[in-house]
Order: sequence, then C-alpha cells, then structure tokens
Amino acid sequence: DRAFIDNTTIRTIEIELGHIYDYKTNYSHYVKLREERLQQQLRAYENQQKMIRETEDFIERFRYKATKSVQVQSRIKQLEKVERVEIDERDRSAFHFRFIPAQPSGSYPVTVEGLSKAYGDHVVFSDATYTIARGEKVAFVGKNGAGKSTMVKCIMGELTDYTGKLALGHNVELGYFAQNEAQELRGDLTVYDTIDREAVGDIRLRLNDLLGAFLFGGEASEKKVSVLSGGERARLAIIRLLLQPANFLILDEPTNHLDMRSKDVLKEAIRNFEGTVIVVSHDREFLDGLVTKVYEFADGRVNEHLGGIYDYLQTRRMQTLTELERSRPEGSKSSREAVPETESKADYRRQKENAKQLRALERAVTACEEKIEALETQLQSIEQQLQDPKNAADTALFEQYAGVKQELESVLEEWESASEALSEVQASSSEA
Repeated sequence: DRAFIDNTTIRTIEIELGHIYDYKTNYSHYVKLREERLQQQLRAYENQQKMIRETEDFIERFRYKATKSVQVQSRIKQLEKVERVEIDERDRSAFHFRFIPAQPSGSYPVTVEGLSKAYGDHVVFSDATYTIARGEKVAFVGKNGAGKSTMVKCIMGELTDYTGKLALGHNVELGYFAQNEAQELRGDLTVYDTIDREAVGDIRLRLNDLLGAFLFGGEASEKKVSVLSGGERARLAIIRLLLQPANFLILDEPTNHLDMRSKDVLKEAIRNFEGTVIVVSHDREFLDGLVTKVYEFADGRVNEHLGGIYDYLQTRRMQTLTELERSRPEGSKSSREAVPETESKADYRRQKENAKQLRALERAVTACEEKIEALETQLQSIEQQLQDPKNAADTALFEQYAGVKQELESVLEEWESASEALSEVQASSSEA
C-alpha cells in the first residue's frame, strides 16, 4: 500500500540487480530521487564520453607528429587515469498485459432497484438502488462485513434469495477475480498445467509468451503451485482471468499480495480496459485515478458518491479507507455533547486557541524561510562543484545534491502549508 508506506516510513532501501541504495525518505520521494540519480548519471556519462572522444580524436590526429608527441603521451596517460562513469542497469522485467476484450455489452450492464439481502435477522443491506453504465469503473468500499462481497455474489448469480430487482444488461460477459482466488489454485499442478487447463482457442499457441510476460518463463513455468509465493499465486490467478474474454470485470481485492510494480501494471491494464469494472478494495492509492464513482456500504445502506476515491474521502473527512472500520457505538456522545458550554466560554476558548495557533504558525513560517535560504545557498555551492569536470564521477556529490534538493522541496512544501494555514487563521481572527 503505497499511501500507507508513504505515511509511515522515512527510509527506503532499494535492492535491484545486485545493488543496494539507501534513501533517507519515503517511497514516493524515493521514486523521484531514483529518477534524478539516473538522470545525473546519464549526464555525467555523456559528458565523460564526449571528453573521451575528443581526447581520442586528438591522440589519433597527432599520434605520428613529433612536435605533438609530448601532448599525445599526456593525453594517453590522462585517459588511463579516467575513472569511467557507469550507468546503473535498471530492472525492466515487469509484466504487461491487456484484458482480452469481448463484444460490447448493452448500455447498462447492471441495474439494481430496491435490493435487500438478509441472513436470518441480520440485514446486510436494504433498498439498494443504482445503475452502472457501460464503460464505467466504480469502487465498492466499506468496512468488512458491510455487504460488498454479498452484493458481488448477487451480481454473479451466486446468491438469489434476495428481495428487489437485479438485472444484467444485454450481452454481458463477466470476468471475476475473488480475493481468495489465489488460495484456491491446485497445489499439485505446475504453473504451466494450471494455465493449460484454462486456455482455449488461438491463445494456446502463445501460452509460453503469456507466462513469460508474467515472469513465469523458462523453468519457472514448471514450478508446482504449492511452492509459489503469495505474489506469484496472485499473478497466476490474474493470468487465468486474462484467458476469459469479458466486457464486465468484477475484481475483489485484486492487489492483495502484489508488489508495487505489479499493482501499477494491473492498474494500467484496468484503466485501458474498454468494458465496465467494479473494484472492491481498501487500497486508496490503487483506486486513485482509476474509478469515477464510489459506492459506500455502511449501516445497511448503499450510498453513491460521484467522483474519485479522494473526493469521497474528503467528503467523509477521512484520510484512509481503513477508517471505515472504526465506528462509534450507537448512543455514544462526543465530549462536546456530554459537557455543554456557554456561548461566551466557547468563544473565549476559540480566541485563546486561535492566538496560540497564530504564534505557532508565525514561528513555523519564519523557521522555514531561514532554512530555505540556507539550503538554496548550499545547493548553489554544490552545483558549482558539479560543473567541474573532475567531479563528473563523484557519486557522493551527486547523492549530496539529491539529498539537499529533496530536503529543499520538503521545506518548501512545509513553508507553503504553514503560510496558507497562517493566512486562514489571520483571516479568521480578523473576522472574529
């Protein structure tokens, strides 16, 4: 969960192709710094290659001229002493895929009207009414047990003992990925046999290519499913889904056990899918930029929220979807409800709090401005050093530059946030 990692870690260690790099920052900033590091390496490499070519041209041009022999020998020794800049190799072995398209469905793949489902006296949801249009990508969110999976089973036809109406549109071909799909794979089969049993038609001619695209090429395809890791099982389950042409995908917690890179590729494939998609997930980063409508399952109701996942979270005044798991017991009262305050006492408390907040924000803005000035001076000094060709291969200097730049960006964000907050508090105080 990228957002979770960003909010809880301050250090990222990259292990790739036999090298280890240590970044004193969270994951998202690490991605930016890694790209900067590679760009700096590339620039240093290109500058050095240009110098090497010019030196070699000089040596070749004047090698047999006696008047230039001293200079030629000097250039030869210079080349021998050059410490060659190397560009880090990048691991580009990631799977890329597209879902096999089916014929388009009708305009409204699923229509639900007054749908209710109960298990005995326990009502899971009642009077659910919504329509999903062709091509829409929507999210089902809510705490565990709120009815998301039950609704999915109703759409899939696995549950029929509900009341109300649920109708699938014309020519709907469903593709379904369950959150326990990976665990239900047969452990006694090999990876290849698992796929071979599912594949039909022309796709059978490209099974090895498909397995290779999902990092199961060569000997890996002969692994028993029982020895696969959670992530490998999840990838194998997704391949099975790929082999089923569909125009309506229902994905129940599809990112469980997937690594960051795999999740990005899956997200891109879903985004490019031309059919309709329902995603049941707690992963807000995965849903961001993917869904345009959110259905919240809570308190026996299904509520529709237009917009992306962060629009929904902002409306609900939450930071993460896991906050849905927290519910205040019925009948409980907040401290404000339990202890009434007079209007004058509440006003005095607000003024006192505003004054305290104002002083704190003024100090924060001043501190940020002083730090920004110092970091900009430090950055200018390092940039001057980097312009010197003798520092072209100084990786420590590049890392220092990247670290200072990242710290400057962080302080600028902090200054901007503090300045905006200060303006709001000042405006609030003047109105009061």
